[in-house]
Amino acid sequence: MENEEQLMQMQHRFEEIETRLNAPETLSDSAKLTQLMKEYKRLQPIAEAYGEYRVLLRSIAHTEAFLHEPDSDEEMLALARDEIQEMQEKAAAAERTIRELLLPAQSQADSDVIVEIRSGAGGEEAALFAHSLHRMYSMYADRQGWTQQILSLNETERGGVKEIIFTLSGENVYSRMKFESGVHRVQRVPETESQGRIHTSTATVAVLQQVADVEFELNPDDLRIDTFRSSGAGGQHINKTSSAIRVTHIPTGTVVECQNERSQLQNKERALDVLRARLHAKAQAEQDAQVAAERRTQVGTGDRSEKIRTYNFPQSRLTDHRIGLSIYKLNDVMNGNLDDVFRALISAENADRLTGSNQEDSHENPAPQ
Repeated sequence: MENEEQLMQMQHRFEEIETRLNAPETLSDSAKLTQLMKEYKRLQPIAEAYGEYRVLLRSIAHTEAFLHEPDSDEEMLALARDEIQEMQEKAAAAERTIRELLLPAQSQADSDVIVEIRSGAGGEEAALFAHSLHRMYSMYADRQGWTQQILSLNETERGGVKEIIFTLSGENVYSRMKFESGVHRVQRVPETESQGRIHTSTATVAVLQQVADVEFELNPDDLRIDTFRSSGAGGQHINKTSSAIRVTHIPTGTVVECQNERSQLQNKERALDVLRARLHAKAQAEQDAQVAAERRTQVGTGDRSEKIRTYNFPQSRLTDHRIGLSIYKLNDVMNGNLDDVFRALISAENADRLTGSNQEDSHENPAPQ
């Protein structure tokens, strides 16, 4: 395969780091140990996949040599051919894995995110579904060791959610959660439905990269900041003081409210975080529209008006419409077991990126006429 020299260098580097990690001089230097562990973790999947690939190639060559030996038993030859075909399939799969691992890392993979969930069509049932989505993401975040902080929450009397905004922080948060932006549809029988009819409701999810002030600077002259009293649950203090904050970005008309923190200053900081993320996402979308042209850089378009997924409770089925994925264990998914969903989406994205990469290579190195 191509990149053979690069792969060999990476494997040698991985083996070198593996040896150095156990050296006394490394163990006594915490900064060096951290640096080497980070590089080790990055190289490990590539080195292991390449090692498996090379073992398979050697086994194929050895078995093919057996086919040319004189006086070979026909039954043994048939078994050898079957074994070669099986190993070739495994080698092809290993090569695909290596290609994916060698794809350029996406810079946003480790970004923390701000997630906004809002009830859509369906009234109270839509609000209950929005609550279920937040619960699903919260349970998945707990499995991943991510940290969550609720910035804003607007609940209904029956425990549904009209809108909730929260942050997720941790390793590879954006690389998973970026797939969730869009319209989520639920099909189920509401508790209030006496005749057992299935209702269809929706909720929208928006996932924004959390950006620091140094990355996206807000001009104070473009902001109007208003204070008001918080509403809803929160105790005597939060309801009797004007601690809630409303920030309006005058040039774009973008409005953000935050009332979940006790102090006005904390609510202002949280609101500015959300505003910064929204404006950054808008600017990024405009830039992508100009330079992406026909090539997709993610699975699906990311358009928030696009129905990306259906949760069908009577059939215990989750369907992701972007990649045609259906999983018949909806209760597990709603309890935070999203690994199969994200694994399929990441695989589809990598395949798309590989296709785009191959197309670019063909343009740079056209076949001879």
